[in-house]
Amino acid sequence: MECTFVGSYPSVDKMPPDGLPEFVFIGRSNVGKSSLINMLVGQKNLAHTSSMPGKTQMINLFQVDNAYRIVDLPGYGYARLSKKHRNSLMTMIRTYLRDREALFLVFQLLDIRVKPQKLDLDMLYWLGDQGIPASLLYTKADKLKSLEIKDSLEAYELEILKSWNSMPTSFLTSALVGEGRQSVLNYIASSLSSDH
Repeated sequence: MECTFVGSYPSVDKMPPDGLPEFVFIGRSNVGKSSLINMLVGQKNLAHTSSMPGKTQMINLFQVDNAYRIVDLPGYGYARLSKKHRNSLMTMIRTYLRDREALFLVFQLLDIRVKPQKLDLDMLYWLGDQGIPASLLYTKADKLKSLEIKDSLEAYELEILKSWNSMPTSFLTSALVGEGRQSVLNYIASSLSSDH
């Protein structure tokens, strides 16, 4: 697998024209998006990770082989940004999700250690309302014991099924130990080869 950085863009209309299918990664600003993208593509420093949340404030685009693109959208909900700045980032995120024709599938990242958050649930419900296909990636699975993971997954399921008829496809992941890598890559490959 060869993954290259295409560019960073301040808005959807500045992005290259629609082309290859785009798999989009979204989540709260400290959920570990960049680390997970790096783990999936097998490159440590492709997506810039930072110990400070809220670092990604552009739309970052990567190309995998000549097959598809990965889109790293800014994290939402970072409290240290002004409300105006947070709102403008959310507008950028939703504009991409609504208007980008190359959008193929959204991976919403959820921190398995944290109980279901309103911001995440609101985003997931919004995706459902817009008819945008979404799957869930639970991050940082290495930080919990298996019983704690089971409890956390049940709590998410309870909340999500209040608004969704069935649970979206989901994966347990850990950027640290590589958990979920092959499953997610296989899922991307099979999504592309089916009439999704």
